[in-house]
Amino acid sequence: MTALLELQGLAKRFGQVVVADGVDLTVQAGEAIGIVGPNGAGKSSLFAMISGDLAPDAGHIRFKETDVTGMPAHRRCRDGIGRTYQVPRPFEKMTVFENVLVPATQGAGLRGQAAADKAAHVLGTAGLYNIANARAGSLSLLQRKRLEVARGLATSPQILLLDEVAGGLTDPEVHELVELISNVKSDGVAVIWIEHVVHALVKSVDRLLCLAGGRFVADGLPEDVLNDPAVLELYFGTGPDLAPANDTEALQ
Repeated sequence: MTALLELQGLAKRFGQVVVADGVDLTVQAGEAIGIVGPNGAGKSSLFAMISGDLAPDAGHIRFKETDVTGMPAHRRCRDGIGRTYQVPRPFEKMTVFENVLVPATQGAGLRGQAAADKAAHVLGTAGLYNIANARAGSLSLLQRKRLEVARGLATSPQILLLDEVAGGLTDPEVHELVELISNVKSDGVAVIWIEHVVHALVKSVDRLLCLAGGRFVADGLPEDVLNDPAVLELYFGTGPDLAPANDTEALQ
């Protein structure tokens, strides 16, 4: 099976700080992957390299069998790589609908009624249709998170990079967000989700990876990764016999 996205030997450092140290990753079409890791592990830098916001020092990024390592971010977006950001920054004086219409036109390249229809469809998927005419600056945190996902979806991505979209939400709000991501997966969009709210990932992804020191130290089924000795040592400084009883909750 041909991979949708391939990272081959990605390397990046800022002075003495290494954020990617020969990272390899393969993502299939429609696959959902979660990434955990301590702060400073290189997770957001990895997203920035995939999306084109940051150039790697070495290695290659292949998307749909094409080397996109030197391709600018706007072209990658138009080609099918969408992303969200950890801190939502909507156009606060614009309406929710207008906020989604912008990426539908500039990201997906749609015009006129096609762009409006796309925006309306995405708002429905994100549960925001009933507040389409509200100013983005008036939204709650959950609504802003939903809008951030909606703006990513409006670019018509084949793969969507989610950067800590569950951060700061209550448990019921996280449950609503998990349902939203489930709908995204059902539409056939591949997902790579960086998150500290691990129970949200466990409910949503097919594979879980742990990134530390610019390298993946574990890759597999979520339950297996959460009980991997290397991951337990990283988070708890202990082996599995001394780890907290509920690893999933402890890693939140």
